[in-house]
Amino acid sequence: MLAAFIMAGGSGERFWPLSTRERPKQLLKLIDPERSMIRMTVDRILPLIPKERIFIGTNAIQAAAIKKELPMLPEDNIIVEPSFKDTAAAIGYGATQISEKLKVKSEKLSKEITMIVLASDHLIKNEENFRQRLTTAIETAKKNKSIVTLGIKPTKPETGYGYIETEECYIGEPAKVKRFWEKPSLERAEKYVENGNYLWNSGMFVFQISTMMDSFNKYMPKHSEIFGNIKRISRIENPEEKIKEQFEKFEKMSIDFGIMEKAENIEVIPVDFGWNDIGSYPALDDVFEKTETGTINRNGKIKEFNSRNNIVIGTGEKEIGLLGIKDVVVVETEDQILICKKNEAQNIKKIIR
Repeated sequence: MLAAFIMAGGSGERFWPLSTRERPKQLLKLIDPERSMIRMTVDRILPLIPKERIFIGTNAIQAAAIKKELPMLPEDNIIVEPSFKDTAAAIGYGATQISEKLKVKSEKLSKEITMIVLASDHLIKNEENFRQRLTTAIETAKKNKSIVTLGIKPTKPETGYGYIETEECYIGEPAKVKRFWEKPSLERAEKYVENGNYLWNSGMFVFQISTMMDSFNKYMPKHSEIFGNIKRISRIENPEEKIKEQFEKFEKMSIDFGIMEKAENIEVIPVDFGWNDIGSYPALDDVFEKTETGTINRNGKIKEFNSRNNIVIGTGEKEIGLLGIKDVVVVETEDQILICKKNEAQNIKKIIR
């Protein structure tokens, strides 16, 4: 049986002032004027997985907005984490909850649930190709009892992503992971791309739940113990407060550091389906068409002179003039205005705290 777990607990800091903690990037219609990022993610996997087995992992602040945004999903499929404890706790808790919920819904449920873990705010241009690669990952995870990740074939020496090193690298063909690498310097990233056997770490995973829980037992036993406690507590009446107490015991740790960098049964499928994690405003340079001056204009009335390579997002109510300006992000909302150099966009969180 297949299930999907979409992680949607982002803080919304990198796309301020468009996004807020209550309405982060995944709830914005940033790419498609008709659909939010999370709605695009759900629509992307509906041909593979029925809505009854698509689950969302989020927090109490955003849960109501997500339920409103995804009315086609059963309300019980919104899994609310009591506190943010990073991706290891989120994925393990999601796997535990999904197992319990599907057992309740189906008396004929087989012991093995294959779980697809996705981010809620990534852009994928070739969705048919994406589903084909996911199908390969599903088959590989079942056959080899492995944890499979999708590795993006680099298009440039990017310093903002982690990398996955493989022994061989052929698009669409599963390969053994040799090592995970943290975000590199530009010089090292250039070598990775030149070597040809390094992939961007997409943060997308496919595994049988039993395989992942075995890995927690082996590499993160404290997490595993807490999952067991939560599983027992979940069966009592009004368990929310006790589950919250257990959550506070989790050490904050990513799934990459806790399991992926240690486990031996990790495989990667090299892919090239037009992926972009839309991590900050400059990522939009790879998404939208530009004016003759290289500027992206989204819903803004702009006048440019001696200006180029800017990103302008406006309400359409005010005219924005750019004079002698280049490589700048200008974002206007009803209440706030952001102006920053593109190379400072990663630091937006420093001015909103």
